[in-house]
Amino acid sequence: MSIRHSLPFRRTAVVIGALLIVAGCAMPQKTRKPVDSGTEAAQSAEAQPAEAAKADTPTATQTAAADSTAATAAPAAPATQSPPAPQILGTTVFEPPTVSNMRPTGTVVGKKIEGLRSDLLRLQGELSSENNSLQSLRVSARQFAGNYHSLKAAMNARLQVGTTPGNPELVAQWNQAQAELQQVGASIAALNTLASQVSGTASLAAFLLESTSTTFELRGAIEEDHAQLAVLEDEVNKTVVIIDRLLNELTDDIARTQNYFANERLNLTAMQVAIDNGEYIGGSLANRAYGVPAPAPSGGAASQVGQRQPLAVIRFDSADVQYEQALFTVVGSALERRPNAAFDIVAVSPAAGDAAQVALDTSRSRRNAEGVLRALTSMGLPADRMTLSATSSAQAQFTEVHVYVR
Repeated sequence: MSIRHSLPFRRTAVVIGALLIVAGCAMPQKTRKPVDSGTEAAQSAEAQPAEAAKADTPTATQTAAADSTAATAAPAAPATQSPPAPQILGTTVFEPPTVSNMRPTGTVVGKKIEGLRSDLLRLQGELSSENNSLQSLRVSARQFAGNYHSLKAAMNARLQVGTTPGNPELVAQWNQAQAELQQVGASIAALNTLASQVSGTASLAAFLLESTSTTFELRGAIEEDHAQLAVLEDEVNKTVVIIDRLLNELTDDIARTQNYFANERLNLTAMQVAIDNGEYIGGSLANRAYGVPAPAPSGGAASQVGQRQPLAVIRFDSADVQYEQALFTVVGSALERRPNAAFDIVAVSPAAGDAAQVALDTSRSRRNAEGVLRALTSMGLPADRMTLSATSSAQAQFTEVHVYVR
């Protein structure tokens, strides 16, 4: 059984073979039941005034005041806003605790406590500076990410309805989106530098805590020295906890930003293919590829020609064959059914003709297969999930590229 797709607006024949090599591979589609939140909100809004009316009947003066208030508040309906950019960074603000004033006692231990208190104030100053740097980096990264997603949404909307191939307006938007995304990537280096600084601050905080604890063992202290030292130790402990939390959240921010940056670069590359074709293709295929791909067949991918049903057959019977959209659709569907799928790309050339013609067809089919490989790579499919081979077939009238799934 096979499903054939064609692109009538091009003089191109692209034959798409359905993937039926595994029993039950066609997974049933999941449907989502829409939730009418507007209806529920309206019912809730109607129920509340009704219950209030039963509980307490307003007087004429109260009714007039309520009508006046409702008339004033009615035009202030909130406007619909676009969804915000994904939250890729934390929101915690790390403020150091206050440091208590210490009364000088004149003892040797009292002078040691004054020095420790000064060290704690300097440590908290570094903590405040690092917190300000983190919040500044977060604000700029969110701004760049928001600008990027605004441009991305505008390009997706334009491509969804269709546009001209290589539209210069979309190309300009794509270049601007890439610049905004690069700014998000640049923040990763700044976050790594900040993480190194916070690590040094954490080491100083641990040393200060140890020095405070050992001060209890010094001779020549009075009771007030130990009381002040206990308060100081608590404040150093609180500062150490805040520094540790800052370092942990900063590490999480770096990891999330790196994953976000890598995924969006793949999505932006896939969008470049869509702009070149003038039609919406979809998100990166890398977002659908999970697990370990199956090993390559022992006989080689070329041996599958004529033995198995291909996932896609791209027939190059004209100079300009537009196959990207159909290829993206079938490969994406295959990855949805089998997340660990890998793909074998086979260049098939006609076996008829003299030796010179066969050599020309073989060279042409190899170039076409390499183009298909580059297209899938641009769509985000990892290179380790694809193999490339070539063969000839007596049944082929034109140069073809077969795509097999494993």
